[in-house]
Amino acid sequence: MFRIVCFVLMILPGLTQAQTRVPVSQAEIQLGFAPVVQEAAPAVVNIYASRIVEARRSPFRGDPFFERFFNDFGATRPRVQNSLGSGVILSEDGIVVSNYHVVGEATDIRVVLNDRREYAARVLLGDEEADLAVLQVENAPELPALDLRDSDTVQVGELVLAIGNPFGVGQTVSSGIVSGLARSGTATGNARGYFVQTDAPINPGNSGGALVDVNGDLIGINTAILSRSGGSNGIGFAIPSGLVAQFVAQARAGKTQFERPWAGLGGQPVTPDMAEGLGIARPDGVVISEVHPQSSFASHIRPGDVITMVGGQPVNSPAEVIYRMSLAGIGAETTVTRLREGAEDVVQIALIAAPDMPPRNPLETGPRAAIPQMILSTINPAVIEQYRLPLMSDGVIVDDPGPYGARAGLRPGDILRQVNGRPVEDSRAARDALERATTTLALDLLRDGQRLALRFRI
Repeated sequence: MFRIVCFVLMILPGLTQAQTRVPVSQAEIQLGFAPVVQEAAPAVVNIYASRIVEARRSPFRGDPFFERFFNDFGATRPRVQNSLGSGVILSEDGIVVSNYHVVGEATDIRVVLNDRREYAARVLLGDEEADLAVLQVENAPELPALDLRDSDTVQVGELVLAIGNPFGVGQTVSSGIVSGLARSGTATGNARGYFVQTDAPINPGNSGGALVDVNGDLIGINTAILSRSGGSNGIGFAIPSGLVAQFVAQARAGKTQFERPWAGLGGQPVTPDMAEGLGIARPDGVVISEVHPQSSFASHIRPGDVITMVGGQPVNSPAEVIYRMSLAGIGAETTVTRLREGAEDVVQIALIAAPDMPPRNPLETGPRAAIPQMILSTINPAVIEQYRLPLMSDGVIVDDPGPYGARAGLRPGDILRQVNGRPVEDSRAARDALERATTTLALDLLRDGQRLALRFRI
């Protein structure tokens, strides 16, 4: 026990990570993490957000039988929904970062500082997929702020503190270590995410709070836990500070939505069986199965290649590839290490947004169409990225089925392949086919990779 305590308490004011020693006095032993907390805690805030939602009050609510069948029955009325979380001040002029699930779509946001001062705030940029939001505190004086540490320098086993407002009890500090890096996929519930894992206790209300190192620098924004009970089981996840820095940079540039570079690749992690077949000593990297012809990778990568590094950092899942590209940002270039037929090469890739070509050309079906008021768009890489469609999708997508289309069973995101047995390649062809239908209508669709056939008599 004494050895552990000495290790925890060796970071003191005036010491760097390279200057470590055993505490030599009772005063030094009693300090603990207090100097770090005193430095970092003022820059961690409580966030109170509210939004108005339409709630449906059904007369059958609570009935064990009828509630199932009349769930959508009854009038709607507005209701105020409140959420509680945490945030981190990253600049003296009031830039605050929190989780999207805390402040996303909120109509009123209040930021409460550690000294109980309270200010209004507004969302500058939010992204539901990354679960990050950048806020601007309104009319605030010079505020305390945390420094961002390069998350690529974080190592498993480092001591960390999680600071936030769990269960609304007030600002709380918990300690632990970095217990894992590059967490993604089913472990976190977000196959496109990339997280730092910690055993520092994180509970509801900690969302959006700070994960700091022993120097008080931010290494991540706490976002989720892995738990069966809803309480902390020692497996928490934080969004790395490298991605947070890119969010802040885009918010300061005036972006309202986070823009990620588009890879235009399909692939999967290399398994031991794959490694043997590919002649690789270890199962590292991502084996590529598809390359979109409009991808900037297309001139350098082909199916069967293995990508082992992006930007000089190893990657072992598609989520890590996207993360490394996101750190560089659209318009930049990055290096990609490619393994092909046993030979390793490093290629330079320009990072681009998903091309909006050919034009999506959204069109609405007219009143004489078989299904009126339906909005259709031509599928292109930007649409594929927006709707998370299979990489090689083509044809026409249903942006909005309209009131008649919804009754017919259509949903936003459905891919329309054929109308009355004829393929439709773009939105204009699909609209014209629907307006020509007279007595019968046959629609062939793709939904979540499954083929559907809808047949109607007009």
